[in-house]
Amino acid sequence: MSLERKDDHDHKAWMEKRDLTPVESIYLSVLVWFDKRLRIVDYLELLEDLYYKVNMQMPKSHTEQYNLDNKFWYWYPLYALGSFSTIAYIVAAISGALLGFYYAPAAAAADGTPTVAYQQISLIMTDLNMGFFLRSLHRWSAQVMVAAVFLHMLRVYFTGAYKEPRELNWIIGIVLISLTMVFGYTGYLLPWDQLAFWAGQIGVEMALSIPLIGEWTAQLLFGGFTLTQATLQRMYLLHVFLLPFVVTSLIAVHIGIVWMQGIAEPH
Repeated sequence: MSLERKDDHDHKAWMEKRDLTPVESIYLSVLVWFDKRLRIVDYLELLEDLYYKVNMQMPKSHTEQYNLDNKFWYWYPLYALGSFSTIAYIVAAISGALLGFYYAPAAAAADGTPTVAYQQISLIMTDLNMGFFLRSLHRWSAQVMVAAVFLHMLRVYFTGAYKEPRELNWIIGIVLISLTMVFGYTGYLLPWDQLAFWAGQIGVEMALSIPLIGEWTAQLLFGGFTLTQATLQRMYLLHVFLLPFVVTSLIAVHIGIVWMQGIAEPH
């Protein structure tokens, strides 16, 4: 008898010895079929072994290390701001991706008519089913994220959680809050209305005020010294393509470091 036929015989004998329901029998038969071809059980064992090794390396919290009964701080709102800002970012990302199906970053307009970008925003708000809700969800989740990140940074600073060995994560947090502000600014310009125009004009003036590289910065970020189609195109590319990948990567690193070091708890 060959090895494969012997394995099949062993599996069938094992299944016959147990009083299995039809569902269990089908499940085991399918598992055996896939395991013979893809070695699923071996990889599941590797994942299980990896899980236990990683779980053993998880840092113990202050309350766990000293067996403290009072774990009230786990539910303290200020210690949930990091998770809260991450959830707000996810909501903003999903709603923004859905808005992207209907938005066109075009500034063309003639004879005093609204720009194409503004017309698309009006279309989303008035004609699209649940469009008003979708845009409002995106807008408010973005504002909640900015507020949560700001309060999170204040909590980390005033509790001294930025000190050794968490200096690197504090620097990453500063970069994240800066990119969050850039996220908000670029999104603020996308409707291309009067508010966006004057906000963009202020941005151009601020870029020009930078010593030595002011003109170069204005050319790079705004496409010139006045607001044009190039400005809207740059804001759209930053908001939709560049910033999401950079911010998502930094958030993953930020959370990974917190996971490795543990949360700086109040003592």
